[in-house]
Amino acid sequence: MSGKLPAACLDQLFRNARTHNSLIGEVPDALLHELVDLLKLGPTSANCSPARLLFVKSREAKERLKPHLTEGNRDKTMKAPVCTIIGYDLDFYLYLPNLFPHTNARSWFEGDEPKIFDTAFRNGTLQGAYLIMAARALGLDTGPMSGFDNAGVDREFFAGTNIKSNFLCNLGHGDGEKLFARSPRFSFDEMAKII
Repeated sequence: MSGKLPAACLDQLFRNARTHNSLIGEVPDALLHELVDLLKLGPTSANCSPARLLFVKSREAKERLKPHLTEGNRDKTMKAPVCTIIGYDLDFYLYLPNLFPHTNARSWFEGDEPKIFDTAFRNGTLQGAYLIMAARALGLDTGPMSGFDNAGVDREFFAGTNIKSNFLCNLGHGDGEKLFARSPRFSFDEMAKII
């Protein structure tokens, strides 16, 4: 490691980065490949890597997604260059012999449904956060959201699999003229303690 990132990097990743409701422009497929190549390097427990990503980009795919979106998320998602469905694979542990080969980690999960769910959901959510940060690092803006029918999305896009949708994240280039003021954040003392 080379130490603290320059202020400009921290600005791009955190201080100036915003959640955008209006995303425009183009997101080339090559950039989505680069995005995945970055986010997959973030840590997950036992390298379990349960996130499964579906980049909804075509008009036809967006029409399939549209009826499952809440009214407040429908228009902005249809206009965004890409909507990512961030899912988690409840069969993640089947891949552990490959991803975590130095021990029999698969046996830690087999037959333990609560542990499988907790691990998949927690680590898949973490990988979704890596997606947001990797997108920002690559010059994209993001619009993560929850307002959709998970069961409907799962039937439409993940039928026949053990993948469940977690949240959505629109990707593109933010329209600064349609950006809301930043909402307040907690102070250190309101959200953290050093003990």
